[in-house]
Amino acid sequence: MFDIGFSEIVVIAVVALIVIGPEKLPKTARTLGHLFGRLQRYVSDVKADINREMELDELRKLQTQVQSAAREVETSFDAAKRDLDTGVRNVEQQLSDAPGGAAGAAAPAAAGAPVTASSLPELTTPPGTVAPSTAVPAAPAEPARQASLPGFDRG
Repeated sequence: MFDIGFSEIVVIAVVALIVIGPEKLPKTARTLGHLFGRLQRYVSDVKADINREMELDELRKLQTQVQSAAREVETSFDAAKRDLDTGVRNVEQQLSDAPGGAAGAAAPAAAGAPVTASSLPELTTPPGTVAPSTAVPAAPAEPARQASLPGFDRG
């Protein structure tokens, strides 16, 4: 720290021995050691406090970044919801404006008239059956067998 060599320490010790005296030198050295220890602890505490403040500042910055990202996601979801709601309203409007559309079929029921077989739309296929255009081709009954190797017959 101060770049003091061994010879300089010996000179300081001899001067301290002469100035302080041999009886008070051990007590003075012990007191200086305690003061130096306190100084080191104080410096380390200050360093730890500074590091904690720096970490706290970084955490605050991270928190603001996460909050801004959350706000952006929320606004994008709100915009998507508004677009979806607008699209649904447009489709509903088109269906209600179309002649003979969903509004025409629902009109007798809405007017309080009894629902009869003639007021319902006609089915082209019986219920529970699949229309011919969407029929699924039948699967083969049994998969093709592979040829077995000699000596490895499946018996």
